[in-house]
Amino acid sequence: MIEAIRRVLRDRRGNLSVELGMAMPVLAELLLTGVEITRYVLINQKVERTSATIADLVAQSYGMSEAEMSSLFTASSYVMDPYDVETEGQVVVSSISTSGGVATINWQRAYGGGSGGSALGVEGGTANLPSGFEVRDGESVVATEVFYDYEPMIFQTVLEGDTLYKYAIFRPRFSSLETISP
Repeated sequence: MIEAIRRVLRDRRGNLSVELGMAMPVLAELLLTGVEITRYVLINQKVERTSATIADLVAQSYGMSEAEMSSLFTASSYVMDPYDVETEGQVVVSSISTSGGVATINWQRAYGGGSGGSALGVEGGTANLPSGFEVRDGESVVATEVFYDYEPMIFQTVLEGDTLYKYAIFRPRFSSLETISP
């Protein structure tokens, strides 16, 4: 009996399997955490790119209509692809101008069903412009805000769900864009 126990203790076969079995959960968690962090960074880049693209397209317009705005919102879905901005995000486009030193939101349109809502203010109200940014009297800007409800795919303990937010502000190139036609 004692000889059988000594043989088992001297037998080194299977040591690699035991070590691999102990290391595999740690390696798998590292791999999946890397995938999740990469996904977070990619969504963040998509949100930033969408805000800049839509603001630039609006700023290039000679005038803006509801139909053109609808087309641009459809384009935002393509820029955010494969992430669904229509259900998990929101795009808000605002026209802001200043008169008498007060920045006012002339019009504002939103697209998407995610959480959000303009951090700049509401249509007809005073605009909450970013610190250090000002619009001179008689000038206007186009601001696009993009919100995306990020939920981790795998490990909710590594990254928490969050609403990603980016904005872009452009000066209109060809007209003031202070009104939107029906």
